Amino acid sequence: MAAIGLRTFRKTGFWWLRGNPWAPLSAGFCSRGPGPRPTSARQRDGIRNIVLSDPKRRNALSLAMLKSLQRDILHEAESGDLKVIVISAEGPVFSSGHDLKELTDEQSPEYHAEVFQTCSEVMMLIQNHPVPVIAMVNGLATAAGCQLVASCDIAVASDKSSFATPGVNIGLFCSTPAVALGRTVPRKVALQMLFTGEPISAEEALLHGLLSKVVPEGRLEEETMRIARKIASLSRPVVSLGKATFYKQLPQDLRTAYHLTSQTMVDNVALRDGQEGIKAFIQKRKPVWSQPDALTRWPHRLMGRARLV
Repeated sequence: MAAIGLRTFRKTGFWWLRGNPWAPLSAGFCSRGPGPRPTSARQRDGIRNIVLSDPKRRNALSLAMLKSLQRDILHEAESGDLKVIVISAEGPVFSSGHDLKELTDEQSPEYHAEVFQTCSEVMMLIQNHPVPVIAMVNGLATAAGCQLVASCDIAVASDKSSFATPGVNIGLFCSTPAVALGRTVPRKVALQMLFTGEPISAEEALLHGLLSKVVPEGRLEEETMRIARKIASLSRPVVSLGKATFYKQLPQDLRTAYHLTSQTMVDNVALRDGQEGIKAFIQKRKPVWSQPDALTRWPHRLMGRARLV
């Protein structure tokens, strides 16, 4: 059954991205590609910075924005040079959520379905990605914008930021944002946000687990990049294994979770970097991490998982 679903997904999912021409993401930075795009991306020292770059439209997650973000996340994800992704935004609004102009009855139900399906795929892609994804938030994040923050592995925000799921106020309940929000904050907090549409402050978001850290606006980039550089200095195979296992064990019962993670620890010890780190600690020296070869099959496996979750 899974194989059938994966074959279907290969015909209908992200596969057009594989043939899209891109400038190489080497030591420098990634170009925007042919024509204007609502996101920009650059990569240096293992850190890929993706910026939502449509401040005039409050960085709305239009279909074009979602596909551009999807492409930036997927690009050369199998490369050992990529260690961590940081998602930020231009302007005073991190993201206002879906572009409501795309959700009127001037568009077909099929188009609406494509918008929400693409958005869901992007959110699952973040969790299924082999490297950690950090949200750097400086401003308002609402609806699907709040969903994007909740979907990231780590979220750092300025103290001026706020978060809301206000769809109920315009007759469009934030059902898809509720998936990420409800898995990140306590149920009663999520439901109050969903039922009232009222925003919460950065400090409240930190208290309830939506954020990892809140800092003054002037220190936001410094602190976010400090975290990103720390992750980038570590072994990618070890971090990737740890991330995948963390999410895999979460829904399991206690016994199954310990069985799963015990086997993962055995697998981790068997990794070249697992042995290197242990020996370096014993020998009181810094470890020298491997530079993994490109995992050429990774996007295929990831896409299948994203579709079948």
